Amino acid sequence: MKKILLLSDTHSYLDEQILKFVRQADEVWHAGDIGDLSVTDAIKALKPLRAVYGNIDDKDARLEFPLNNLFVVEGVKVYITHIGGYPGRYKPKVQAFIKKERPKLFICGHSHILKVQFDATHQLLHLNPGAAGNHGFHKVRTMLRFVLDQGEIGDLEVIELATRG
Repeated sequence: MKKILLLSDTHSYLDEQILKFVRQADEVWHAGDIGDLSVTDAIKALKPLRAVYGNIDDKDARLEFPLNNLFVVEGVKVYITHIGGYPGRYKPKVQAFIKKERPKLFICGHSHILKVQFDATHQLLHLNPGAAGNHGFHKVRTMLRFVLDQGEIGDLEVIELATRG
């Protein structure tokens, strides 16, 4: 069993509120728009991190993290990218990748809109954790956490952080 904390769109922002949840997780996943790498460095100092770079990330982030991250944890195949779209409206390259790799869990960020949606066509769970940072139009900073256990995704929780400062 692994407890996962999922965040995105930190845009160089990391505070003690986020770090409290990082400490409670077994792994942290970041769906891009990291901003300054001090964010991921601080997370990696506490917990294992899997991440992708986003459209605002510089060459250093692009050297450290991939555009697409495909992996298996606890028997669950996971695909993370920053800009992916939504069920029925995936970006063409994402759609092709999903058809080829058949993940059980597809994660993206970018929109700053928290969304959890089952994709019946591809038999996968789509997650977008919203935005944990202060930059953007969102009013409430959000993250997701959940458990992966023997091929199952469970105990999904929405985490609402303080309103954007």
